[in-house]
Amino acid sequence: MPTPKEGYKLADGTPVPGTTTIISRFKDSGPLLFWAFKRGKEGAARLYDDTATDIGTHVHAMVESDLHGRPLPEFPSGFIDEMRAAARNGFENYCREIQRSRAFFLPLEVQLVSEKHKYGGTPDAMVEFDGIIDVGDWKTSNAVYLDHVIQGAAYRWLWNENHPEQPARGFRLYRFAKESGAFSEHYYGPEILDLAFRQFLLFREAYENDKVLKRRVG
Repeated sequence: MPTPKEGYKLADGTPVPGTTTIISRFKDSGPLLFWAFKRGKEGAARLYDDTATDIGTHVHAMVESDLHGRPLPEFPSGFIDEMRAAARNGFENYCREIQRSRAFFLPLEVQLVSEKHKYGGTPDAMVEFDGIIDVGDWKTSNAVYLDHVIQGAAYRWLWNENHPEQPARGFRLYRFAKESGAFSEHYYGPEILDLAFRQFLLFREAYENDKVLKRRVG
């Protein structure tokens, strides 16, 4: 979820950066460059087209509306019948998997701050399976990228620092493919998340160093 307008702050009012802000400073830009190249090769007049919505993004919006108890969004005007059918199929597959797994969603989009490591974040949700709590996050992408897992690890720390009585064990990524809306679930356990969080802490340190260096060099 995006950083709140007022930003994240420590208990004493000190502002701190958000999880995605930190990761975005150092994330791999390869997939974005490939997408931009693909857009150009397809003859797109602009890199971003605000009038178009890919199927995966719409399925993502359908899921968010369902989670919050809101009516499902209308299909974009540019969607043809095949795109509507693909979006419905992706959403229905997601719903069936959630029902099959008997997942129970805990607080949605709760803003959290780490006093220890001085950063904030807003996980999409916390997911409970048979008494075990995991971080839950929804992504629209054609693959799972490293920054997705690093983000999940950072959210896991935020939750555990603020809710030590209900610690999260793993990270569940619910992914919708951009072009087809196909749904897939990916799970990452403590071993991977502990390593990913160490990577995040290096990013957190580099984020501060980067600000100092830019002031001194620029």
